[in-house]
Amino acid sequence: MTLSRQTSSVSERLADCIAALDASRIAARVRSRAEDLLIDVVGLCVAARRRDYVRALIEGVDHGGACTAFGHEGTFSAEDAAMINGTAAHGEDFDDTFERGLVHTSVVIVPAVLAACERFGRDGRSALLGIVAGVEAQCRLSLVAPKAIHQSGFHPTSVIGAMASTLAVATTLSLSRKQTIDALGIAGSMAGGVIEYLAEGAWTKRLHAGWAARIGLHAARIAQHGFLGPRTVLEGTHGLFNGFAHKGSHDYEVVTRDFGQTWYMLELTFKCYATGAINQPFIDCALRLARKGFSSEDVVEVVCETAEGSVHRLWEPLAAKQAPVNDYAAKFSAPFNIAVAFVTGAAGLDAFTEKTVRDPRIVALASKVRYVIDLDNAYPKAFTGHVRMTLKDGRVYEERQPHMRGGVHDPLSRADLEQKFRGNAAYGGWSDDRADSFLRYARTAFDASIALSPYRG
Repeated sequence: MTLSRQTSSVSERLADCIAALDASRIAARVRSRAEDLLIDVVGLCVAARRRDYVRALIEGVDHGGACTAFGHEGTFSAEDAAMINGTAAHGEDFDDTFERGLVHTSVVIVPAVLAACERFGRDGRSALLGIVAGVEAQCRLSLVAPKAIHQSGFHPTSVIGAMASTLAVATTLSLSRKQTIDALGIAGSMAGGVIEYLAEGAWTKRLHAGWAARIGLHAARIAQHGFLGPRTVLEGTHGLFNGFAHKGSHDYEVVTRDFGQTWYMLELTFKCYATGAINQPFIDCALRLARKGFSSEDVVEVVCETAEGSVHRLWEPLAAKQAPVNDYAAKFSAPFNIAVAFVTGAAGLDAFTEKTVRDPRIVALASKVRYVIDLDNAYPKAFTGHVRMTLKDGRVYEERQPHMRGGVHDPLSRADLEQKFRGNAAYGGWSDDRADSFLRYARTAFDASIALSPYRG
């Protein structure tokens, strides 16, 4: 697609939509959602702060700067803080999901915006604008070509997140229209994120959110000083979507249609379990079956109806998914998720460890799990679950879940999210007093200065 200079590009129209936002006029429900995201992200950062992949990042960057990595001593550059916080928040796969677009939003946008605020002294109103602009843009961009980025072998959170993070930082820093458009053009050449982590449970998916957050800082800052980027970066012949989502059609109108009136970010789903989003309804089914009064040893076969679009990530190769090589690979195995939930009665942070991956009862049950494709499945418009267990005595038990809990059909309340935050904070070693302190701060963070230094260490 080639545009004349007289035709507005998608980036230009998007920049105009963002420029029309006013922090004082953002709807209460949208502001409340931004507060929810802030609370959830920081809790996730603290929960993962002692993990080996976070430690590797901390040891792999220079210390010193103006910015906070939650739960860690010292300070960091804005780019490094955004990367560390984004990676930690996404690392345990306990973060929010925009189901229709298959992206994680807050773990990209919130770390980038907070780092920009700390580094450049921006206040809570700027943070609110940046978070709302970035999260809403990421949701909308993910709908341009749903599933196509995954099908091309890339992680949409990383690819689209880089663009949304850049827009969020540009908004936070009040960049001009031209600077914002250039920043988006620059970010397009930085975006990436292959999904080969699925093969052996490597850590790179965890990095995707943090790297996308980091890109936002880089792209916005150099555009601010005059570096030029292509204005047709999204829809151009050699642009982002023709490169990363070349299969099928592209709906560019969804990016700006009713922007500021229709809020896709209100459809975000907050996870109840520390694992991949598509697994969550299957876990609910397994937990209900576990309460029927039979044991995993009684089960001879488990059959699950599933969407064709999820097979290559969660079900195949089936033998490898039935016996994941490590705790991280287990999060992307539907058979393991079903088995660990049934056997342990939970699917929280303690359910995905090297111990559970080697637990003979869990491994034995996972080996009995197989799938059939449901051609009428609504995925990705809805994440559904189905588990049918056949017992040695011939009895059959079956459960279905029509949607993922924590989303629009069964939302989590602020009290639920604060309880989740407290659990994550405690898991990461924060005291109750410190957790309470952050929750009090989060309720008014968008009305004052951004003050994160009390939450280092």
